[in-house]
Amino acid sequence: MNLSNRPKTTEGSKKRLGRGYGSGKGGHTVGRGTKGRKARGKVPLQFEGVAAGSSFYKRLPLLRGKGKLKPDTKKIVGVNVKYLNILKKDTQVTIETLIKHHIVGEKAKETGVKILGDGELSVALAVTLPTSKGAREKIEKAGGTVGEQKEKQVARKETKSPSIKSTQKLK
Repeated sequence: MNLSNRPKTTEGSKKRLGRGYGSGKGGHTVGRGTKGRKARGKVPLQFEGVAAGSSFYKRLPLLRGKGKLKPDTKKIVGVNVKYLNILKKDTQVTIETLIKHHIVGEKAKETGVKILGDGELSVALAVTLPTSKGAREKIEKAGGTVGEQKEKQVARKETKSPSIKSTQKLK
């Protein structure tokens, strides 16, 4: 490339703010006004203005350490249908049987398991775990059954407070 044949550029260079009088932009306050937070440095993202202060952070529960802003959610373990082929015919598929056959780890008891529909199933099984639509079709096609696991119901005690009708009869 010849230096004499270079194309001309029409864009000027950006003014470097805050680098003295030779920068082409004043020098004393450099276009940032006189005093205050914006004149002295960056404004953090959590800044909400003078009146609010740090009220948003004060409303949050106090957590310490690195993971304090991460959500406290546990992901459900997904098990594809193709991994259930190692089970024997007419086995009832629960979290305990999956742990016993080393399909899922021990943490699956805390998070839960869902059967997903990737792969083929050649064994008839009785699944009591939550399943996707595709997995349900493949289990039933292989001759198995799908029944959702019943959640533990908490028995609530009825309070024996007098109702409005019973108090009206007393008068």
